[in-house]
Amino acid sequence: MADDKHPEFKYYEYDPSIAAACTFAVIFGLLTTWHMLLIVKHKTWYFIPLIVGGLFEFGGYVSRAVSHGQGLHQTLVPYVVQTLLLLVAPPLFAATTYMFLGHLIVGLDREAHSLIKKRWLAKTFVTSDIICFIIQLGGAGLMASSTSSTAATGSHIILAGLLLQIVIFGLFVAVAWMFQRKMIGAPNSSSDRSTPHWTVYMRVLYATSAFILARNIVRVAEFILGFHGYILLHEVFLYVFDAVPMAAFVATYAVLYPTAFSTYARAAEMKEMPSRRA
Repeated sequence: MADDKHPEFKYYEYDPSIAAACTFAVIFGLLTTWHMLLIVKHKTWYFIPLIVGGLFEFGGYVSRAVSHGQGLHQTLVPYVVQTLLLLVAPPLFAATTYMFLGHLIVGLDREAHSLIKKRWLAKTFVTSDIICFIIQLGGAGLMASSTSSTAATGSHIILAGLLLQIVIFGLFVAVAWMFQRKMIGAPNSSSDRSTPHWTVYMRVLYATSAFILARNIVRVAEFILGFHGYILLHEVFLYVFDAVPMAAFVATYAVLYPTAFSTYARAAEMKEMPSRRA
C-alpha cells in the first residue's frame, strides 16, 4: 500500500465517513450482543465464531471512525486494524454456517443423506477456512509494509486466499444442496416436527451463504483492480458489498435462530455418546 516516493502516503484515498463507520459499529455491536444472549439462553455454542466475527466487525468500523479527519496524516495502526478485522470476520461467519448445516443434519436425523458425514463436515470446511484465514492474514500484514512492492505482494496473497475461499464455499453450498435434494426425496417424521419447517432453515443457509459469496466476489474484484482501482477509491463499495451483506448475515441468524434444530441435535448427540464410548 505504501509509496516509495511519497512519504505522505495516504492509506485511504478518501476521508473515511465517520457517520457510516459509527452506524455499522452500532449495528454490529447490537446484533452481536443479542447473539450473546441467545447463545447463553439456548446453549448454541457453535455460534461462538459468529460472535467473534461480529466483535471483529464492530472493532473494524470503530477503527475506520478513528481514521476520520486525519487528512494527509493518516495513522497506520487504525488502518491495519480495520483491514485485518474486516478481512477475517467473514471466514468466522462461514465457519458458523458450516457448523449450522451439521447441526441441521443431526437434528433431522438424516446424516445418511449428507455427502460428508456430520463428524467430518465442519472439520473439513472449518480447516479449509482456517487456511484461507491464515493466507489472508499474512497478506494483510504485508500490505502494511513501507514498500509498494511488498504491499502489492500482500494484495496478491489476499486475492489468492479470497479465491480459495470462494471455491471452498461453493463446494459447501453444493453439499448442502445435495443434502436437501435427498431430503425432499426421502423425508421422515423428524423433518416435520419442527416449526418453522426445516426448508426455512435451508433457505436461511442459502441466503447467508449468498451474503458471504457476494462479499467475497466483490473483494476479489477489488484486489484485481488494485490499489488505485475504482472500487478501492470509493468507500461506498465497502459498505454496500461488505458491511451490508455481513450485517444481513448476522441479522438473519438473529431473527431466524435455529433453536428447535439445536435442541434436536443435542438430543441426538447425547444418544450417540454411549455407542461412541463402547
